[in-house]
Amino acid sequence: MTLQVSFEFFPPRTPEMEETLWRAIKRLEPLAPRFVSVTYGAGGSTRERTHRTVKRILTETALLPAAHLTCIAATRAEVDEVARDYWHAGVRQIVALRGDPPQGAGRHVPHPDGYAYAADLVGGLKRIGDFEVTVAAFPEGHPESTSVYADLDNLKRKIDAGATRAITQFFFENDIYFRFLERCHKAGITCEIVPGIMPVTNFRQMTGFAATAGASVPRWMATRFEGLDDDPETRKLIAATVVAEQVQGLAAQGVREFHFYTLNRADLTFAICHLLGFRAQPAAAPA
Repeated sequence: MTLQVSFEFFPPRTPEMEETLWRAIKRLEPLAPRFVSVTYGAGGSTRERTHRTVKRILTETALLPAAHLTCIAATRAEVDEVARDYWHAGVRQIVALRGDPPQGAGRHVPHPDGYAYAADLVGGLKRIGDFEVTVAAFPEGHPESTSVYADLDNLKRKIDAGATRAITQFFFENDIYFRFLERCHKAGITCEIVPGIMPVTNFRQMTGFAATAGASVPRWMATRFEGLDDDPETRKLIAATVVAEQVQGLAAQGVREFHFYTLNRADLTFAICHLLGFRAQPAAAPA
């Protein structure tokens, strides 16, 4: 079985960020990923920018876009309208998430007229159209979950509702992923569970992401980046080494698909894909 990759981008907030995003998209497009996803901000704060970015990818590239869609701060009717708009535009892949509350809002409180959780959203999407729905999985447990087993029950509800693939939160120890797969199989979860890979270029920023996401950061990783806060070039070299070791280790144990959280930066992700054997494909000749 050949290797496959997919990439995640976030919608730009400024014209400068939009240029950065599209440089990243164009840099990675020749690698022919399975799909590319575009995130939603906390509380649905980037809803319109996400829509514009997804539609532009659909019309201006050869890529297959997957739109993130969340339950936060919207009624079922509003979410359904967004989903129908995507369907009519030709988008057939959705990443269905509960979503994060707006900053400072505390724990998730479902909208009284909305989809309460991701499993409810998955079911609603499947009633609207035959979307291919991807959901999130948390090898170390969702930060708000009472246990990893309660988290597994939630993942199974999402799959039973119609999702066909899960992408994991990022992790840095491969044993975490394989132990998670084992728990999933014992729980009867047999769908694709794609490892989410975070190429780290800014260790301090990443530790903030990890704290929010409930992902552990191993001591050896902190040691590797120690003393490099003001040395971005060396940080890039260390980052490449860390992620190369991780993906090669996963591939050596039979993993055949990887999802990269690009943070709209393409170079490190492109280099790691090259190590995995991906090569840029020539652009199709004009018709």
